[in-house]
Amino acid sequence: MRQGRRMFALTAVIALFMWVLYAVSGQTPAFAAEKPQAVYKVDTDKKVVALTFDISWGNKVPEPVLDALEREKITKATFFLSGPWTLRHPEIAKRIHRMGFEIGNHGHLHKDFSNYPNSWIVQQVGLSEKAIQQVTGVKTKLIRTPNGDINPRVIQCLNDLGYTVIQWNTDSLDWKNPGVQAIRDRVLKRVVPGDIILMHASDSSKQIVEALPQIIAGLRAQGYQFVTVSELLALADVKSSVQ
Repeated sequence: MRQGRRMFALTAVIALFMWVLYAVSGQTPAFAAEKPQAVYKVDTDKKVVALTFDISWGNKVPEPVLDALEREKITKATFFLSGPWTLRHPEIAKRIHRMGFEIGNHGHLHKDFSNYPNSWIVQQVGLSEKAIQQVTGVKTKLIRTPNGDINPRVIQCLNDLGYTVIQWNTDSLDWKNPGVQAIRDRVLKRVVPGDIILMHASDSSKQIVEALPQIIAGLRAQGYQFVTVSELLALADVKSSVQ
């Protein structure tokens, strides 16, 4: 019995010593559980950005946004679609896919995931995944939760489902409808290489159609090129955090 206690005490001392050693060196011990993370941007020296659009409702704004992207010859962007919207507007969803844009999952009901248990999250993601695949044939791998609502538990649950959680570094605030110039200036002043830019193609974003060509022109003037989120992730190590 005494020998067992001595071994336990010795093991505890060794573990404590290892934690102190790693703390001093600034390294993370391999046996420490990593905090689940979402992607906000990537570290890269290349002047590339990912334009992303969330769609949850409406049919008045999505097609003019697609028209603007077509006129501006943008072939790389990522759209996060909700399940109900995809089922209500299958032809628009199919056009997004036909134009070659990347499609991600934006959930089913537009509710904060963190307010619900994992079983609810799994159900919601499954419903939207099924809807998107049924309409477009795409099996989604990326997800942006409704309202961007996340916490470590939600991220871990989504990771367990095989999803990479995508947030944003630059929020255009187009959903607030602050004015075309305000939307454009906010993006162009905040953008950095490897950025993920949040915009919306829902009917609630009433000024994005006019602002989008100006944003694209301004980004091009700064030397930026456009990629999908997946292409962005492939370019560099992910700089990510949970906020």
